[in-house]
Amino acid sequence: MHALSLPLRQGLDAMGLYLDEYQQSQLLSYVDLMGKWTRVYNLTAVRDPEEMLTHHVLDSLSVVSPLRRQLDVLRADRLSKPQGEQGLDELRKPFALLDVGSGAGLPGVVIAITCPNIQVTCLDAVAKKVAFIQQTAATLKLSNLKGLHARIEAVTNPYDIISSRAFASLADFVNGSHKALGAGGIWMAMKGKNPEEELVALPEMAKVFHVEQLQVPGLDAQRCLIWMRG
Repeated sequence: MHALSLPLRQGLDAMGLYLDEYQQSQLLSYVDLMGKWTRVYNLTAVRDPEEMLTHHVLDSLSVVSPLRRQLDVLRADRLSKPQGEQGLDELRKPFALLDVGSGAGLPGVVIAITCPNIQVTCLDAVAKKVAFIQQTAATLKLSNLKGLHARIEAVTNPYDIISSRAFASLADFVNGSHKALGAGGIWMAMKGKNPEEELVALPEMAKVFHVEQLQVPGLDAQRCLIWMRG
């Protein structure tokens, strides 16, 4: 048994999040890969496996239930449109998520593992981090995960969801990525404490529709999730 199997299960139980055994094993393999690559390429400042689990994986897992709820809303929006506006293929198409400044794949890889119905693209301007994402996708057999080496301003393909985890200020995040937000799409920004000053500084094109507090088991720090529409 993996040394982190029990703490992972305990964390999932504390969040009320169900993942099957295979998904749990993928998450543990992801921690192992992060540790291996970090020793050589310095992917993340966190090097202790237990801290990687808490500070990175459980932290990222805290957004999964809120994300699934928003996906239900997006799916309902799709279904509510007249059939003439879109074909069946469009309705069946998986949602596309762009994780901006993904680094070692946080939360992008965790979302790809826990939400196999989402096509996840992890974007980073650092080539070695994108190479790690590609290796992770191959090793964990995640056909819904890919890395993209680019700057966010250069991305114009439309995505249903654009996420970030402590990537930049909310204004910089929105201004940099708005060309990649598809019609009816939403932004999902992970933050520490409620960033009131950043919310005030948001451009008019971004409308905040929900702010929720996140609880991360074993992490004594404030976390919140900012949801915005374009």
